[in-house]
Amino acid sequence: MESKNMSKAKAVSTNKVKKSREDWIFDIILYTIGVLLIIITLYPMYFIIIASFSDPAAVSNGQIMFLPKGVNFKGYKQLASYAKLWTGYRNTIAYVIMGTLVTIVVNIPASYALSRKHLYGRKFFTAFYLIPMFFTGGLIPTYLAVQRFHLLDTFWVMVVPFSVVTYYIIVGRTFFNNSIPEDLWEAAQLDGCGYLGFFFKIVLPLSKAVIAVIALWAAVGQWNSFMDTYLYAKKLPTLQYKLYEIMNQATMKMDVHAGTNVQTAVTPMSVRMAVTIVATVPIVIVYPFLQKYFIGGMTLGSVKD
Repeated sequence: MESKNMSKAKAVSTNKVKKSREDWIFDIILYTIGVLLIIITLYPMYFIIIASFSDPAAVSNGQIMFLPKGVNFKGYKQLASYAKLWTGYRNTIAYVIMGTLVTIVVNIPASYALSRKHLYGRKFFTAFYLIPMFFTGGLIPTYLAVQRFHLLDTFWVMVVPFSVVTYYIIVGRTFFNNSIPEDLWEAAQLDGCGYLGFFFKIVLPLSKAVIAVIALWAAVGQWNSFMDTYLYAKKLPTLQYKLYEIMNQATMKMDVHAGTNVQTAVTPMSVRMAVTIVATVPIVIVYPFLQKYFIGGMTLGSVKD
């Protein structure tokens, strides 16, 4: 019997289902669309990379398509010559680290508290967080509040005033509602666990995914911060603000030297490409390490048993 079953299994495995003509056409169309989408997604970044170390004249004249021409690093050299660029890097790294920590410390406990049904005044506090999401005072009241608390041109103006984010609280609350059941708290109570012990020993270890998601969002927001620096912290500028100044300076220099030999000049386009690489690469390097938590955090809270 066993030999017969094995022979039947081999016969089934060897008899492959032949694809019809329609199946082949469908597969070809599907793979073609997939390849085109990949090219459309990746080509802009690829172009920026090759243009950043190509001949400025070739970039300006639109001669760069798939391969670099006249390889040089003039854009990067000019970018590195700005001493204040490294000051912006240092400030931004400090803002990212501290801002992310403060955002996690503020929003995660608030999310968990609002997810607990036995919290007194839960609906009131939820509305208290939601209303400013749709109705805000605008730029002037925010600026006056920052000024009144003497935060202008200080390190903490980039960290404290914007640390509470309603959207982060909503995401965290949804996650805790679906992933941390009340039965778990009741079981912990039977073992003599209090509120703080339950939160730090049980809830936080089970919430690595959503913490990573909020941390990634907060870090990217801090890294890309430009307008907040422009309004509140010009004396402690971020990397994005310094890169903006560098591009403006490069453009003005090009206007002054208009008509000179473009073959040897550093054009605003080459500087702009180098600026894009400098601003993007750190986030691209960090993201793969948080990708699994990011995807997990986006999906775990959406599935309810």
